[in-house]
Amino acid sequence: MPTAVPSSFESPQDAAEFRRPAHRAGVELYRAHIVRYAFEPHTHDAYGLGAIETGCERFRYRGGDHLAPAGSLVMMNPDVLHTGRAETEHGWRYRMIYLDEAVLAQASGDAAWRFAQPVANDTLAAVRVRDLLAVMWHANDPLAFDGLLLDLVDTLRPHARAQRPARAILADAALDRALALMHDRLAERITLDELAAAANLSPFHFLRRFKARHHATPHRMLLALRLFRAKQALAAGVAPAQAAADAGLVDQAHLTRRFSAMYGVTPARYQQQLGTRPARAAARTLPAR
Repeated sequence: MPTAVPSSFESPQDAAEFRRPAHRAGVELYRAHIVRYAFEPHTHDAYGLGAIETGCERFRYRGGDHLAPAGSLVMMNPDVLHTGRAETEHGWRYRMIYLDEAVLAQASGDAAWRFAQPVANDTLAAVRVRDLLAVMWHANDPLAFDGLLLDLVDTLRPHARAQRPARAILADAALDRALALMHDRLAERITLDELAAAANLSPFHFLRRFKARHHATPHRMLLALRLFRAKQALAAGVAPAQAAADAGLVDQAHLTRRFSAMYGVTPARYQQQLGTRPARAAARTLPAR
């Protein structure tokens, strides 16, 4: 039986929680306090936006090391592999919101946002984002939640640029076709030759281009995408064994092991937090703030 805290957590202080508003698809709230746990490379098919409350996080993003201290903003673009571990003795406490691209486009009124850097030392904005996310966590009124979401987007707007330059879009098109093929065939075996053909490149030329852009091999990206697909299925109430099969993972044990390593909670715990699975063990939550 899965426990409330993943067995891979090294410290009893480590905890992570997810929550989704019932009325607004494409939005997920997250809060955590991590002391010793180290997140493996993973991705989100969404913007990851938030603030560091205490401590400092170190993470890899687009091939570089970044530090996010208390009072800083964290702003990650969709489909970018990243890690996460504590840089300080007592870990780091943080809040995040994951927004689908369509939701952010609707809320901001812009076709697309991109963040040049994943960390910004903007204390005033970070405090504002932290406070908004804390209120959103407990908001029960859909209208109030959506108003807070707009306030959050407006707070982050100065750090974003709308829509990539046309030249960058053209340069990415070939690799985007290969990435789309990965999404379409997550549950199937896929070869380097097939991905390269989708990009209209020779296999190893494609491999070099892909790794230069994503700072990861196609295999590692595919695993991250499969885990995210399973995460979406779990959020929709799909049983873990079926979620694993549908996402192309070996079995439920494989899902549990990899999901815990990437997201810091077991599939059962994640479903319990979202209310998409009956609780079978006492929940371990963070104290209300």
